[in-house]
Amino acid sequence: MITPQFITSRDNPQLRALRKLAGDNTSYRKSGQVWVEGEHLCGAALLRGVQPAMAVIAQSLWADGLSPWAGKAPSMLVLPDALFKSISALESPSAIGFVLDLPVQGALDMAAATVVLDRVQDAGNVGSILRSAAAFGFKQVIALRETAALWSPKVLRAGMGAHFGLTLFEGMDVGALDSLQIPLVVTSSHAGALIQKAHLPFPCAWVLGHEGQGVSPALLALAALQVRIGQPGGEESLNVAAAAAICLHASAAGSSEA
Repeated sequence: MITPQFITSRDNPQLRALRKLAGDNTSYRKSGQVWVEGEHLCGAALLRGVQPAMAVIAQSLWADGLSPWAGKAPSMLVLPDALFKSISALESPSAIGFVLDLPVQGALDMAAATVVLDRVQDAGNVGSILRSAAAFGFKQVIALRETAALWSPKVLRAGMGAHFGLTLFEGMDVGALDSLQIPLVVTSSHAGALIQKAHLPFPCAWVLGHEGQGVSPALLALAALQVRIGQPGGEESLNVAAAAAICLHASAAGSSEA
């Protein structure tokens, strides 16, 4: 049975470290750890076999007996609900959080179905794209420089657990794509074949670009295929996360029919 550590002081060093981890978009890069909060995210991590480094429990949940969270981490902090709330960035704070060790970034899989994020800067968009990637079988995500931090608290919340089913690379240069053994596919609002009529390769690497500027000229030049998403309603463009869902679904549907 794990012996919990009870913390009651706002100035406790561990509590200060947790606040920074939960509130700073890039502190995980120095600490090598990330904070996830809530039953859904914590449960998603456990479901994927992720071993938490630490569980953090609100006093109210501790009083209720912990239920499925008991024994899930080698160490446990118990905080008064008010102190737990001081860590949380949620409007309605949960009562359970995990500190997870950041996965070690290994080598790229040159043949894996991949999503490339080219300076996608909104955390909500990035998290939504990760969800679509996981849902449609794109297990590798490459975030180029100037893309939102993949393991930031906001991206983790928007990803809804998708992180734990993906292999993620961030801070990469365009040159890292040169060794990929799969074709790059890009979208445009005005050029290329309609996506529903295009023969989409699979596996491939879908390149998704900056919310305002789109895919960079350097990546357009590398693309083996350029497609567009028809918009009969007359809108100028789609949100990048919505476009990603359409593109990745089209690839998944095409591969299942092949």
